[in-house]
Amino acid sequence: MRPYAGTVDPTTQASLAAVIGVVVGAVSVLAWHISDRQQHQLTQPEEPAVPVGVAAVLSVLRSSAVVVDEHDVVLKASAPAYAFGLVRGNELVIGDLADVVRQVRRDGQIRETELTLTRDRAAARTVVARVAPLGSRLVLALVEDRTRERRVEAVRRDFVANVSHELKTPVGAIRLLSEAVADAADDPEAVKRFAGRMLTESDRLSRLVQQIIELSRLQGDDPLEMPVRVGVDDIIAIAVDTSAIEARAKRISLVTGGDSELVVHGSHEQIAAAVSNLVANAVAYSGEGSSVVVTTRGTDTSVEVSVIDQGIGIPSGEIDRIFERFYRVDPARHRSTGGTGLGLSIVKHVAATHGGDVTVWSVEGQGSTFTLSLPRSQTMDTTYQSTTQEVRR
Repeated sequence: MRPYAGTVDPTTQASLAAVIGVVVGAVSVLAWHISDRQQHQLTQPEEPAVPVGVAAVLSVLRSSAVVVDEHDVVLKASAPAYAFGLVRGNELVIGDLADVVRQVRRDGQIRETELTLTRDRAAARTVVARVAPLGSRLVLALVEDRTRERRVEAVRRDFVANVSHELKTPVGAIRLLSEAVADAADDPEAVKRFAGRMLTESDRLSRLVQQIIELSRLQGDDPLEMPVRVGVDDIIAIAVDTSAIEARAKRISLVTGGDSELVVHGSHEQIAAAVSNLVANAVAYSGEGSSVVVTTRGTDTSVEVSVIDQGIGIPSGEIDRIFERFYRVDPARHRSTGGTGLGLSIVKHVAATHGGDVTVWSVEGQGSTFTLSLPRSQTMDTTYQSTTQEVRR
């Protein structure tokens, strides 16, 4: 007798049960693996990420900015930070800055410190670093270059110290001479001699104060307020006339020559002061009976004023420093020449203010040539010529 069609053979039932068991087991194992993987992923710490918006801010900062994670790995840095040498790859290479970052990470306190950075074959730079916590695990360091500010502060301190020192000499001399005059009240010749010395020292003091005022105004780096067309012939005439008395006393011939009716664009007062200082400097350091020559030369783009003397010259090792304020080649010689050490510094600043330059050629014992080069006026010089002729008529 055949089995009923709706019933299942026992062997078939056993096979189905085995297959279902295998499937259920496989699903269970797969579910366990998935659950275990998820649990491991949840226990792993999330990598610190730069907060939203910080990266955009760092990209536009002019200062050097660095974001460091809890493992001292640089996550983000601005372009100036790489250019400045603070970061290499993903590492903060400045040890002192890295130490400050670790301190801030430990206690969460904002710190500011000044650092001196030195690089191969480069001058040391002074920076100010402000380090603050950024979130719970990140630290932000902002670094500003203060090299120029510190240099300016040092120059100002030196300037004040030099001014104080330079003022002591004429002021002290005037005091001593006044006491000598009082003691020699019964000696007319002595009074006359001391009074002449007092006049010399007071003139020197007045000249020093005036040059300090001129130099301070030039160092303001302010653009020329009202530049005008300046006739070089007039400038030369003023410079020669200013030094005429000193030159006559030393029997020095002041000779002018070169191209005439040249015109530059700038400040008449400043250019006159620069050329006058060059001529006065040449007369002061020239021997008796010598000559000082002032020549002019015009090119398509510039006007050159050269002052040539037959004086003591400048040692080659000193040429690079002669434009420094209060610098003298021979400090012991300034008492006889009456120099202040500011004249050439004024010339340098006038040249820079007008977009020009000043150069020097010198041989010790033979003389020096100082050349002031200024941009030539772009308009035709004939305008100045006709104006000058009308004034002379």
